[in-house]
Amino acid sequence: MKANPGGQIDLREVVGRDEVIEQIWDTIAQQSIRMNAERRIGKTTIIKKLCAEPRSGWVPIFQDLEQYHTALEFAEAVYGEVDRFLSKWKRTAHRTKKFLESIGGTEIGGKLKLPKFDRNAPWKEILTKSIEDLVEERDKHDERPLFLWDEVPYMLASISTRDGERVAMEVLDTLRALRQDQGDKGLRMILTGSIGIHHVIHSLKRQNYANSPLNDTFPLEILPLAQAHARELAAKLVAGENIPTGTPDELADSIAHIADGFPFYIHHIVKAIKLSGRVASPELVEEIVSGQLLDANDPWELNHYRERIPVYYGKEDEAAVLGILDGVAVRDAPVSISDLLTELKNMGLLSDREHLITLLRLVEQDHYLSRDTQGHYQFRFALLKRWWILSRGL
Repeated sequence: MKANPGGQIDLREVVGRDEVIEQIWDTIAQQSIRMNAERRIGKTTIIKKLCAEPRSGWVPIFQDLEQYHTALEFAEAVYGEVDRFLSKWKRTAHRTKKFLESIGGTEIGGKLKLPKFDRNAPWKEILTKSIEDLVEERDKHDERPLFLWDEVPYMLASISTRDGERVAMEVLDTLRALRQDQGDKGLRMILTGSIGIHHVIHSLKRQNYANSPLNDTFPLEILPLAQAHARELAAKLVAGENIPTGTPDELADSIAHIADGFPFYIHHIVKAIKLSGRVASPELVEEIVSGQLLDANDPWELNHYRERIPVYYGKEDEAAVLGILDGVAVRDAPVSISDLLTELKNMGLLSDREHLITLLRLVEQDHYLSRDTQGHYQFRFALLKRWWILSRGL
């Protein structure tokens, strides 16, 4: 096995994800899933493995939705994928094509070309009828369609910007209605994204959106690799790269521990060891990680954790969130809400307790922080805390 930081992992070489994949298949037998995962934790690899190796009776359809910016683009993409899928069995999306033809659609070279629409494009009808066509056809063969939709929050944020918040709300409500109406016929969805979907819904609720469009889905968090699996991955990469070491077990354990179980960082560390040309040891691992965390070129893309704050929380809360993270980072022990509030008040950053609790909840959902049994806050990942202290000069 070769180190491949940031690249597409051979699905035959996925380590430590068999259990969560089994959990996913068991869960979707009952309900759809919203997958909560930090970036670079291996979420997309899991999705692609689900798609490539489905359980019997399931028909997975994977789509990356980041490229779609309006509700109509999303609906057309779903229709196109459904029609392509059904054509394998020489079937067509009958009700959808009939509807599209009724509004002026024409088929050219096997592709349906739609007329130009104003802001009142019939995206809802296209989306609903497409999925109904797929469910109906697969039900005849005792098969269940599973939509694997990646980067859903990015798409919803784009729709909110291009089409308006009302349309983004309608997309969420329409997907929920489809899960409710077609769920007993086998329809399931797995919704994932790098931006937490909680931010999108939080933003919409500030626009008087009162619904709970995901309360019918199961919240599944993808965790870093367990220490044993992280150690296994590190050991396989070290062996595959023929890296010389006098302490192979200690080396693998060191890599797994310092990487916090993130496959992305494990691959990066092993690649850097290989490029160094040196005999590997836990001391070399520490030296390499220290250098990577201070590298101005940011090879591990850690600055994303800083850059995304104004995007996620808005300019109005940026300073307060930075104050929260700085205040937690400089402490060796977890910190209470009251102590944080006192500190933020003294700095002139935030004085409202309820606002602080709301921000802490969001920051926790974004995997910066976690709580101990007393409800006190600490950085969730030691590597991220270490980088944050260095990058912020704390």
